[in-house]
Amino acid sequence: MSVLTKPRQTLLLNVDRNRILHGILKKTFYEQFCAGENGTESKATIRQLKDMGFRGVIMTYAKETVFDHRTKTQHGLGVAALESKKKGESLDPHIAQCVNVEALTGAGPTVTEAFTAGELPPQQMMDALDDICNKCRDRHVRILVDAESQHFQWGIQRLTLELMRKYNRDGYALIYNTYQAYLKSTPTILAKHLAESQKDGFTLGLKLVRGAYIASDERCLIHDTKEATDDAYNGIAQGALKQRIGDFGDSTAFPSVNLFLATHNKQSVMAAHQLQKHRLAAGLPTVPVRFAQLHGMSDEVSFSLLQLKDHDGSPEVYKCSTWGGMGECLAYLLRRAIENRDAVSRTGDEYRALKSEVVRRVKALFAFSAST
Repeated sequence: MSVLTKPRQTLLLNVDRNRILHGILKKTFYEQFCAGENGTESKATIRQLKDMGFRGVIMTYAKETVFDHRTKTQHGLGVAALESKKKGESLDPHIAQCVNVEALTGAGPTVTEAFTAGELPPQQMMDALDDICNKCRDRHVRILVDAESQHFQWGIQRLTLELMRKYNRDGYALIYNTYQAYLKSTPTILAKHLAESQKDGFTLGLKLVRGAYIASDERCLIHDTKEATDDAYNGIAQGALKQRIGDFGDSTAFPSVNLFLATHNKQSVMAAHQLQKHRLAAGLPTVPVRFAQLHGMSDEVSFSLLQLKDHDGSPEVYKCSTWGGMGECLAYLLRRAIENRDAVSRTGDEYRALKSEVVRRVKALFAFSAST
């Protein structure tokens, strides 16, 4: 997968031109993790997921540029277009289609250049985003801005704050920023954004993930152990639900926050759900929370949450999926492959749980037969 994401010079390694390679990937990695290569396939996947009981689907357009800090190089479809697109550009027309389904992400090469410099994108892009935000607001569709590799992240955060100031009002987050718990800097960044929210009176959209760029970001920026990342994630999630993060909620009033927990860790999501239920039952302050897992991963976690659905529709559970051509989705699929290197341990846990349930049912069957 890593080889296939690099610039391709031969037909053999071009997944869009090599029909055999395309077919193999389509029936294995692609259909496991992606919604479809076009609107028709994607909409069919969305209908299927909603029929399973999910509140909605978070759709991501896969076209992207990835920066590798080790080689100091960029690769991806955005890079291939740099030579032919040096002027300001509007939002890719494929992205605008996502407004008609659930949500959006993605940008073109001149935008990534601005993000690299920590700047806002060209005005043409800002105008396109305003148009998208207004349409999403009218259709009650939320916008979740993905985190990217740190090479681009400072510009993305600056842009997202500007959008939240403008559109996140009256306790409702139309725009969410994504915070990666595996980064050591996240608590400091979140504290700054909470302060901005309190100062300017907007609702902070807080989407919390563990992080997905360990293969391309500088390792020193990331927590040294998985346990430290877990502690950081749970600390932020439960702190938001208790309305106590750092000085906020203690010496300083806690600002308006909407929380979105995107994780495959069952312990984290169950603890968060139970904490919110407890605080609501006790009449204690908390924040709205929603949950999401990636399409093709941790279905056991997703369905465990769905089984807890109450009369008020909570918890709200979503699936996050990606759409785009095979070549466009390669970088995304590589990250999923990296994340699933620990799938054996998760599969082992699920296997033992299933085995225990089968044994229990067989014993119950024999016990019923003996009694009759």
